[in-house]
Parts: sequence; C-alpha cells; structure tokens
Amino acid sequence: MCGIIGYVGKKCNLKELLIKNLKALEYRGYDSSGIAIYDDNIKVIKSQGKIEELEKKLKTIDIKNSSLGIAHTRWATHGIANDINSHPHRVGGVTLVHNGIIENYIKLKNDLIDKGYNFLSDTDSEVISALLDYIKKEEKDNIKAINKLAKQLEGSYALEIIFDGDYDNLYAIRKDSPLVIGICNGFNLIASDITAIMDYTKKYILIDDYEIVKLSKDKVEIYNNDLKIIHKDIQEISWNIGEAKKNGFSHFMLKEINDEPNVLKATINEYIKDINTLIEKMPDFSKYNMIHIVACGSAMHAGLVGKYIIEQYAMVPIVVELASEYRYKNNFYDDKTLVIFISQSGETADTIAALRNVKKDNIDTLAIVNVVGSTLAREADQVLYIRAGVEIAVATTKAYLLQIAMLILIGLNMAYVKGNLSADELNKVLKEFQIIPTKIQKIIDKKEECLKLAKNIYKMEHAFFVGRGIDYALSMEGSLKLKEISYIHSEAYPAGELKHGTISLIEEGTNVIGIMSSSDLSNKTLSNIKEALARGANITLIVTEETDKHFDFPCQKIVIDKVNNVLQPLLIVIPLQLIAFEVARLKGCDIDQPRNLAKSVTVE
Repeated sequence: MCGIIGYVGKKCNLKELLIKNLKALEYRGYDSSGIAIYDDNIKVIKSQGKIEELEKKLKTIDIKNSSLGIAHTRWATHGIANDINSHPHRVGGVTLVHNGIIENYIKLKNDLIDKGYNFLSDTDSEVISALLDYIKKEEKDNIKAINKLAKQLEGSYALEIIFDGDYDNLYAIRKDSPLVIGICNGFNLIASDITAIMDYTKKYILIDDYEIVKLSKDKVEIYNNDLKIIHKDIQEISWNIGEAKKNGFSHFMLKEINDEPNVLKATINEYIKDINTLIEKMPDFSKYNMIHIVACGSAMHAGLVGKYIIEQYAMVPIVVELASEYRYKNNFYDDKTLVIFISQSGETADTIAALRNVKKDNIDTLAIVNVVGSTLAREADQVLYIRAGVEIAVATTKAYLLQIAMLILIGLNMAYVKGNLSADELNKVLKEFQIIPTKIQKIIDKKEECLKLAKNIYKMEHAFFVGRGIDYALSMEGSLKLKEISYIHSEAYPAGELKHGTISLIEEGTNVIGIMSSSDLSNKTLSNIKEALARGANITLIVTEETDKHFDFPCQKIVIDKVNNVLQPLLIVIPLQLIAFEVARLKGCDIDQPRNLAKSVTVE
C-alpha cells in the first residue's frame, strides 16, 4: 500500500532522487506524499494529492545537496488525506515514515498525552514518533531504543527513522510489512519495494520481522531481536528494469495485457515439456485428498477457476476462502489436506496471517507468488513462482492470468498422479498448452473489437456479468476489473440466479455481459440472457467458436478460439481485461492508479 524510500550516503541532489523513487512507488496507491531531508537540520515537506503537488512545494524551498533523507507515499488509514496527516512525522528528535497499522495506538497516545505530548495529526504513525522520542530520553543507544519501541507496538509496521544528531546513519525495522535494502556504490537505499531501487542496483537484502537495520553510506548492520548482529545473503534482482517502464504504451495496464503471451510462455515452459517434467518440477500432490485455496481479491477469483478445474479433472474437493475470513474461522483439515496461498506480491497481510495460523496446526502449505523471496514465499512449506515480472498497474492482469495457469498445471498433475487422466490425454493437453500464448496474442490483436463493445458500455451506470460453472468464476474477475478501473457499479452472478431476485434490477439499457465457453451449459445460460434481453438489457457476449452457433438474436459479441476445456479460461480472461480497459479509457479514468486502491494490501 504506502511506499517508503530512504537514502544515506554521499551528498547528492537528494530531493530529486527521493522524488524519482517515490514515483517508482506510485503504483502502490496513495493520496499524499512527503519527504524529510537533513540540511543543517531536518526539513519536512508534505503535500496532499499527487507527487506533482509535493514537487511544486519543493521548488519554493531551498534545500542543499544532502546525504540523508526519507520519503513516503501515504494511503490513508488513520485520518483523512491532508498535509498534516501525511508522512514523514517528526516529534522531538525523531523523524520517521511508517507503513502499516498500529492497533494499540489509542492507548499509547493517551499515555503519551499524560506524559505531556501534544499531537497534530490523527495518525497512528505520529504516535510512534512520540513514543520513540520518549524512549530516547532514557535510552541513548538508538538500536536499543528501537528494540524497546517494537516491544510496545501491536500491529504491522515498516519504519524508517532519522535521529537528530546521528546524521550519518539511517535506521529501520519491520513487522508484517516489507522492507528491502539496496546495496549501492557510495550510498545505500532502503525501500518498501524492489521497484524503488532497481535503477540504482541489482543487489538487495530482504529484512525479516523484528530485524533492526542501521545503514550508513558504506556499511549495513542488521540486528536480530536479541540485538546480535546477523549476516544475511545479498541477492540479485532478476527482473529487467525495462519491465517497470511503459515502453511506448499509453498505460501500464495496457502494456501488461500485451505482456501476457510472453509471461505465460515463461511460466509454463518450465513444466510442459512432457509428463515427466510436469511431475518432477512440481510438488508431490498424490497424498492429498482435500485442498484449501486461500487468497484475496483477484487471486481468490483465480482460486475459484482453479477449483472448477481441479475438482473436474483430479476429482479432489476444493475449498476456496477469502484470507480475511479464513484466518478468523474454524477450518477443518487434516494431514491429507494441502492449503494453497495465492498472492501476487507475497506480502498480502491477511494471506500471510492465514498462512501462519495454518502452520501452527502443522498442515502442509504451498504458496503461488510472483515475488521471489517475499514473506509468503519464505514462510510456506513449498512455493511455485509465476513469472509475471514487474506488474505496475494496481488492477492485476498478467499475474491473475498466470495464477490460473499455475492452478491448471496443478490440476493436470493431480489428475495424472491420481489416475484420472491418461498419459495420452495429458500429453495432448500439454501440447495444446504450448500454443495458448499465440492464441492470446490473437485476441489482443482484436482490441478494436473490444473498443467497439466498450463504446456500448461506458455511459451506463450499472453492469451485470453472468455465466455458469467456470464461466461464473471468470465473471467475478471481469466484474471486479470493470468496477476497479472504470468505477461502474458491477456485479457478477451465476446466470441461473438472475431470476431469483436480481432480475428486478434489469431495466432498459442495463449492461449484461454473458460468458459462454462451455457448450454443455451454453443453452442454459442463453435462456437467462434472453430473460434479461426481454427486459431491455444491453447484451454483450464472450463466446467460443463452438458456442457462437447458438444465437438467434443480434448482440454485441467477441468470438474466441475453442481449445481444450481445461485451457479455455486462459483465453476468456483477455477480452474481459481489454473491455474493462477500454471502458475506463473512454471514461477518462486514472487506469493505472484507481482511486482508493492500493497494489499490495499490506494492512488488514
């Protein structure tokens, strides 16, 4: 969600560097920004709105070249978006930025008020500054002071801290919110995301919970919870810096849709060479007779697609749960249950918390993630990586597609090892899998058709997505994508449920988008579509060559190639994404950074 970046090292035009790095973190979602720079003293400049507003303020302030600074993009949690609630926060001799949520901040704040502190903002983050300032009055050692601070905070946090009088060092600590150190030449960086350091170095160190960092221009010290210095491996970024650029596209989302054929190929090629490769490269699924899939948002929708595929082909029951609910309920599993956690970033707070609960019960866990070395990847028993590269647009496209692809591979693996799919049948699917990227490109090349459909949708206030079976699961993501970036009110329903109440909302001109990929169910879905049509609905259909022949009425539609049923969802996804993009573009929306949304939801 919020983005943070810190610098310590040789003197440079630091306000320009920090602004550049904040812009690299814009995709995480934010509503205000600010920086703190050491320039004979600590100068704090903050602004509501886009980073451009902060830049305007900085032009009016004389700041010398500096060697120490921190910066922040805020996604409001405590207090409205305004200059005062923006970060950094400075109390006494402590200046800091904070990602996360402090759950006991009210008690801490009241205690500090009793001790004589006054607060300007409504944030929990200013409370952290005051508490650390209070601790420092008795504990002069900065590392020990941060350690004492951590013992009093309940909740999640990634903190970057500047102490008055210690201007050669930058300090940091995290719990349940990511931090990564960038190892550079003559300076060091620490940020909430690798994208903020990619322009400067490929070398990085991941920080774990409760580890305290002390950075200088040429030294990195990391202390564990017992205040012992520890040594951590330096890793190398495998992503190309160009992946974080638009490369000529108008929007990151459009670029990332166009990336899908290549990233799908990169993800599946590791597994689909032959049957032996599929079995050897994946975990042993033979022991499991139940799978739980736990995720949030689009990742949960991918899990629902996976449920239909795995249940149909592997004959194993699947439970799909929202992580934000799963972590608080009684879950029924045993040693033959596998719990799969899906997250693009690997840092989704509710998903991580659910994983930790499951591990306490000694149940096997598997993570499907995009970010190597992320918290979810490190803590799960096993991990399968998708190869989406950098995904900048807040609304996911290519990561969602690859999550489905990975679940399809799991389903094929399980179907074969459990004897529900023959070698000949599996080889046939694997061979067809190899041409899916080409078929996706064919759909992307039909973007003008998607634009034509979008022109019939974008002026409407409401939309309903309908489908049966796996098409309903795909409808849920299509609906989410449309409302995320175009702000059109949209809902997804099983087609057969329309008549059980929802059809009362259908009136002249209401958008109904139907998905019909299965010939077995298309006649049933078609009947429901006609019910909506009879009430004046504006009908848009996504169909295959096989289901296209069932229509006897004019409508807007996109026809895609018919492929093996297990692979069909990978093609259905693409027009749903393109239609949402074109609708949002026609409406003039901020497609890459929709209002109120954040890329990685690192708070509960």
